[in-house]
Amino acid sequence: MQDARVSPRERLVLTAIIELYIATGEPVASQAVAQFFANKEGLSSATVRNVMATLGEAGLLEQPHTSAGRVPTAAAFRYYVEQITQPGRMAGGAQPANLGGVSSAVPQLSEARRGQIEEGFAGVSSSHEYLERTSHVLALISSGLGVALASSTEAQILEHIHFSRLAHGRVLAVLVTQAGAVLDRVLLLGRELTHLELETAARYLNENFHGWPIERIRTEVARRVEVERQAYHLHLAAVEELCRKGALAGGEAGPPIFVEGMANLIAAELDRERLRQMLLALEAKQRLVELLTAYVDGRQQEVRVVVGLDQASPAMQDLVLIGAPARLGGASLGTVAVIAPTRIQYQEMIQAVRYIAKLSDRILEVPAD
Repeated sequence: MQDARVSPRERLVLTAIIELYIATGEPVASQAVAQFFANKEGLSSATVRNVMATLGEAGLLEQPHTSAGRVPTAAAFRYYVEQITQPGRMAGGAQPANLGGVSSAVPQLSEARRGQIEEGFAGVSSSHEYLERTSHVLALISSGLGVALASSTEAQILEHIHFSRLAHGRVLAVLVTQAGAVLDRVLLLGRELTHLELETAARYLNENFHGWPIERIRTEVARRVEVERQAYHLHLAAVEELCRKGALAGGEAGPPIFVEGMANLIAAELDRERLRQMLLALEAKQRLVELLTAYVDGRQQEVRVVVGLDQASPAMQDLVLIGAPARLGGASLGTVAVIAPTRIQYQEMIQAVRYIAKLSDRILEVPAD
């Protein structure tokens, strides 16, 4: 709904209803709205009832039961987000909340909340720890899921690899990415490799390909073996065997994603069947990866607010996503986000996500060259 179709009085009533509903979780009656204004705006219960009826006809309010008050719809929450994120005014913006980024008009976090967040990240020294801790902190301070997704680029860059013999024809490959993820797999080899061959292969990969994307390493090893097969045959034979058996296949599983706070959603949802459908939609981590990738652009700096995730799954229609890209030294680190019921403290959560997204650059300082 655009501003031209919402009068100043309707805007006041709608904002009051949304904030009362966020605070209580109960349908809002006209008397409660009138008390909210305490007659300062000249809004009697009768006037409020008329305005609420108009807002209901516009699709911004719904009545769950015949005798109950009204609750905001997803469209109302989108409109509300527009108001609280437009600089310098409480009128609605021209863009829906799920089509654009959030401005800096939202009030800043309280000192107490900032302190809680800072304490939650104490001792973090790697991007992997930062993302893992992010999911915990966001779940702790919100009523929903805390989600952190590593960027696909960083997740697949080689930091270090190590090989260990387990048994005849079986080798454990431990691959560490620059995102801090540790990926291990047991390789079933076609021939026996000695400890010396395994050490030589690991040293060759670490010295020649540290900082390379894993996919490029696989391609380059195959190219070198083919082009210089005779000269490098003995030196690269073990490397070729290990790579061919999957030593560098860790990146194919996709970027690491950290999720915490499912209990928050369980506590908030009273409809057991709807809860079951929602949990089924969220439990597949690949679905969350697709969700964050679709809605949060790592090239942007703004917080993104998406009210109603029914395009991802009908069971997620009553959820909101508040996400932002995290960066480190100008490079993409990943995405941090909250997925919560639409009855969330929007202003605080928008600022919390923004604060945590910017925290990565400070706690993971990139050393100067």
